[in-house]
Amino acid sequence: MTTSIAESAGKITTHVLQRMKENKEKIAMLTTYDYSMAKLLDMAGIDVMLVGDSAANVMAGHKTTLPITLDQMIYHATSVVRGVEKALVVVDLPFGTYQGNSKEALHSAIRIMKESGADAVKLEGGKEVAESVERILSAGIPVLGHLGLTPQSINKFGTYAVRATEKDEANQLIKDALLLEQCGCFGIVLEKIPANLAAQVTDKIKIPTIGIGAGSDVDGQVLVLHDMLGITQQFSPRFLRRYHDLSLEITSAVKRYIGDVKSLDFPNEKEQY
Repeated sequence: MTTSIAESAGKITTHVLQRMKENKEKIAMLTTYDYSMAKLLDMAGIDVMLVGDSAANVMAGHKTTLPITLDQMIYHATSVVRGVEKALVVVDLPFGTYQGNSKEALHSAIRIMKESGADAVKLEGGKEVAESVERILSAGIPVLGHLGLTPQSINKFGTYAVRATEKDEANQLIKDALLLEQCGCFGIVLEKIPANLAAQVTDKIKIPTIGIGAGSDVDGQVLVLHDMLGITQQFSPRFLRRYHDLSLEITSAVKRYIGDVKSLDFPNEKEQY
């Protein structure tokens, strides 16, 4: 049996991801926000961990990703990096740390890399962030792009509906993908766009595409960990597949614990000194 590129790599790097695309080996990516989960995901063999600004939702309870700060992202990233030996760790630049100011973008990216020890950063947008992308890359920091549905722009669009369904927006997305590749991004996340458009982009660019709600003809997939494990239940888009129902298991375990404490069953004689 042939060993996959990811399995044979000592450490997943941007170069490894490029080789995976060229060899049509799919890339598996999940969001991660803390040490314990990062350690489990790394042991399971995940290729890429995204320290996503979705931490604002699943970890802090905010309705959007906008409130999370750079300091908070660095805290989560540092926790994740401590638990990782092999996976590539990518960190979201949060809202307000790169838009409209490429010098601020570089400063934010440098802080993430120096203080957390992560491998790369991710930011949302196309031509409007090209200057920031180039400035960050000039410091030797790998950048993952993000097109389609861009949650940090929720107040601009006012909806989480599928993006680029109309010809003009689809054409612009393709142009933006080519531009991000030209700038030097090592890959692009494509979120909630038509599957045929994601396939076109994947075919047109040489760098890997990672889809979330973008069909199967991309180079890899990403999901939010808490959604995939069924810890969160409020979010149920068509693209989400729940691989477990941890919310049920966790609440059941807690209820058993409560019952044992109140009935004096816990701790028993073997569980005390």
